[in-house]
Amino acid sequence: MAKPSVSVILNNYNYGAYLGHAIQSVLDQTSAPAEVIVVDDGSTDNSREVIAAFGDRIIPVLQDNAGQAAAINAGVERSTGEVLSFLDADDWWVPDKVATIGAAFAGNPDAGLVYHRLQPIRSDGTHAFRAIPRSLCAGDLAPRMARSGGRWPYPMTSAVSVRRRIWDRAGEIPRGFRISADAWLVSIHPFLAPVVGLPDVLGYYRIHANQWYRAEDDALMLQKRMAHWKATVDVTDRFLRLNGQPWRVLLADHHPYQVAAARLHGAGPGERLRLLWSGLSDVGEPNLLRRLRDTLREVRQVSGRGMADAAPLAQP
Repeated sequence: MAKPSVSVILNNYNYGAYLGHAIQSVLDQTSAPAEVIVVDDGSTDNSREVIAAFGDRIIPVLQDNAGQAAAINAGVERSTGEVLSFLDADDWWVPDKVATIGAAFAGNPDAGLVYHRLQPIRSDGTHAFRAIPRSLCAGDLAPRMARSGGRWPYPMTSAVSVRRRIWDRAGEIPRGFRISADAWLVSIHPFLAPVVGLPDVLGYYRIHANQWYRAEDDALMLQKRMAHWKATVDVTDRFLRLNGQPWRVLLADHHPYQVAAARLHGAGPGERLRLLWSGLSDVGEPNLLRRLRDTLREVRQVSGRGMADAAPLAQP
């Protein structure tokens, strides 16, 4: 079967220092994409000068700041490819990324989403830790997600590609996802079509201080994640109800949310025992040994007092 045409949608906001590297990694692909669309979401740094330097090798979409969801939606609206492949401006791809995902879609005509692993990289160029996600899932993920609060070992934006016809069924990413807009893709699309997970490392994820990463979690970071998880569960469950899907997702089944709440507010022995059982039975992590290791580590992080520096709940 012929490989489908691939449109690359690269979204950027104030990552001028990294943007040129990301764009060049797409232009250096062994299999040229149908088009390279670079959306700048109202940057105030030198990003637009970087974009201009690439001339007609890319299609620029310049907009006022409206958030990541709006930027990705604008790029998709401008695109023409049968497959949409997404890249964050601070990440980059290996040269055979487009060829590999194109072959995966061609070989799996029913698949709606194809993803791969990313290698996290520190600012000095060294590997931060092993490639992610470590566990891979494939096929019909809806039954698993309905039991895990919509969770699975999902990839990040720069590892996600989707088939346009499934994008059209799901609709645009809600503009409320000003950051982490990929949550919509990995939460909604697997309910609509099978998923293909590739073990290959086809890209690099740059580790630096941003809105989601800290070397150690603090109270504010936990609260931001909890607010984001709750918003994602609510949006996903609403989509399933409004579109006649038989599945439901519940925050009560979202194990990381429950652990974060216990870390913030404290938990007694009974609650820690409940979290232990919840983690061991959490189908959001398919690897049993990894599930055991992660659960034991998580429960050890929960104390009776909670985190004394807890701040007011962050907004999603």
